Amino acid sequence: MHPESTDRRRLFAEEARAERPDLATLCLLMGAEADPSLGEAGLDAAQAELDRLAGLLPYGVSGASAWATALADLLGARHDFRGSAAEYQRLESSLLPEVLRRRRGLPILLSVVWIEVARRAGAAVYGVALPGHFVVGFGDPAERILADPFEGGRLLTGPDAELLVSGATGAPSRPDMFAPADPLDIVVRVLNNIRAWAEIRPERTDVSLWAVELCMLLPAHPARLRYDRAKLLVRRGEFLRGAAEMDEYARVVAAVEPSTAEAIRGRARAARAMLN
Repeated sequence: MHPESTDRRRLFAEEARAERPDLATLCLLMGAEADPSLGEAGLDAAQAELDRLAGLLPYGVSGASAWATALADLLGARHDFRGSAAEYQRLESSLLPEVLRRRRGLPILLSVVWIEVARRAGAAVYGVALPGHFVVGFGDPAERILADPFEGGRLLTGPDAELLVSGATGAPSRPDMFAPADPLDIVVRVLNNIRAWAEIRPERTDVSLWAVELCMLLPAHPARLRYDRAKLLVRRGEFLRGAAEMDEYARVVAAVEPSTAEAIRGRARAARAMLN
């Protein structure tokens, strides 16, 4: 691994384990994994852009609805941050530096822009991970003052939010669906989106690999990620490394799932056989 990549990974792991992880920093470091040419200067420029946008918000805004309106006017109307169906086909839509540059992205990345700009200006703001669609909340969560950055910051009424949930789940909403999202949960969701994008593109195992490796740097992650990484290594032709990691994962799960462990050992043997 290149020394600069090692430094980025170290910074990502340290930030993820901080008492209050910085969402913008974590998302920007993901962007640097996708485009190492960004370097420190590119990451600083992206932070400066978030600061600049925050400085354009009017002074003295008070109240959740007023903050939601001010953000929609600045980011949606004046700077044209929004989404479209085409964004789901682009990796750039999940990378914060690119979203800041293009002013287009997936709902969750546009929400990160809204959250980070509003937070810098002093707003009480949080993300809301509705099923299938990420939005932003302002003020006391009990008020449910919600905006949809994908639609330019359109304010969501109660029926609007219910429609989003029922459209994704086929069932009514539950109160817990509107709870503020933890920054690390947002990061996991972004990384899972990136992994899903790469999974259907066999030529992009490079993206799959760095995304799963960043997931493994988070303080709490499923043990199965080790197996996912091992399979990726085999797909990339790194048969011995992949087989070794499969064997290690099999050792971990053997005590609770012996049949699963034996199946994984069989896949490890098959991976080594590919060298013959």
